[in-house]
Amino acid sequence: MAPTHLDAKGLLCPLPVLRARKALKSLEVGDILIVETTDAASPADFTAFCTATGDRLLRSEADGGTYRFEIEKAAPAQRPET
Repeated sequence: MAPTHLDAKGLLCPLPVLRARKALKSLEVGDILIVETTDAASPADFTAFCTATGDRLLRSEADGGTYRFEIEKAAPAQRPET
């Protein structure tokens, strides 16, 4: 399946992470979500988000003020209990 793209450019914390959470809910385990943001706090936010949810941060890149994250949705058994 092709990755799902989420354009969160122009949004500030916590909106990119909240939108990513919502997008991941509609995906199947193993699907990839690609998120693009312009918020400088995003690298730390998405690292913490994936640690908290158990989803896998496959790639984190920065290019001229745009940040791109590739996140793989984890199986429920891989997610921490909340």
